[in-house]
Amino acid sequence: MSHDRIHDRIDVHAHYVPDFYRSALEAAGHSRPDGIKAIPEWSEDLALRAMDELGVRTALLSISSPGVYFGDADAAVALARQVNEEGARLVRAHPGRFGFFASLPLPDVAAAEDELRYALDVLHADGIVLETNHAGVYLGDERLEPLYAEAARRGAVVFVHPTTPAGGEHLALGYPRPMLEFMFETTRSVTDLILSGVLDRHPDLKVIVPHAGAALPVLAGRVELLLPLLAPAGGPGLPSVRKALRRLHFDLAGAPVPELLDALLKVADPGHLHYGSDFPFTPLAPAVELADTLSHTPSLESSARAAMFRCNALDLLPRLRDGS
Repeated sequence: MSHDRIHDRIDVHAHYVPDFYRSALEAAGHSRPDGIKAIPEWSEDLALRAMDELGVRTALLSISSPGVYFGDADAAVALARQVNEEGARLVRAHPGRFGFFASLPLPDVAAAEDELRYALDVLHADGIVLETNHAGVYLGDERLEPLYAEAARRGAVVFVHPTTPAGGEHLALGYPRPMLEFMFETTRSVTDLILSGVLDRHPDLKVIVPHAGAALPVLAGRVELLLPLLAPAGGPGLPSVRKALRRLHFDLAGAPVPELLDALLKVADPGHLHYGSDFPFTPLAPAVELADTLSHTPSLESSARAAMFRCNALDLLPRLRDGS
């Protein structure tokens, strides 16, 4: 494939699956997480080779769905710490090649606050990853306010990742949840984030929405059309969905070209678009194909493509500028 510049790209949507986490998934009955065929193979070496093939200089690693909570709060605390320590080790072991978003043992908010502080202060995580719901706690839930306040105060990125709807496995109709339901779940939860006023209460909060915003770009007008049904007569207005979409950041993982990218560009700030491979949950061959498609898409001018692959992420994550 052709690269804009070899080893120049920054991948904000990349996952790691250390062996101990794979074992924890299997022990908890998640050998086929979210209905996919199997937990994908992953290792440091595989990740670095994939990054080289994709032209990626730095990958921001995160734990994917279903996260670290499988019903046992204490076990989630221990697993979150273990995956975050491993993320920090990978960053140290491969200078300039990795960053990571820390996992939190939600829905225990107090424990999540403790882990957030440890991950940012001690492990120097680049931010946190939040699933679209944690045992039914969605992104607009007021219980998450302390986490948003702390992340905003510290300038830490909040990376959102879809997971199976709480109690909603049947909604996928037997298909793998990443195929369709992840997109609806992301739309549901990020809409809740917006309409609950989180972004208005925390103007410094930096949030990355995955998969080019899911269905939000094409549903923004419909949501705003129906907002009067939610606002009490004479009461304060509800948050603007369109204003929020200009503020949010979006990764372009998950085959958004051309339909979804064209829709996203109608509502998002082009300076808030970021490259994402979704490796290894997206296998290398289709990840390479998508990266190549993005590098040639007429939807973005050449300067906007270059910024999407690198410069926008440097603006969002200034730590990466020094290559450490």
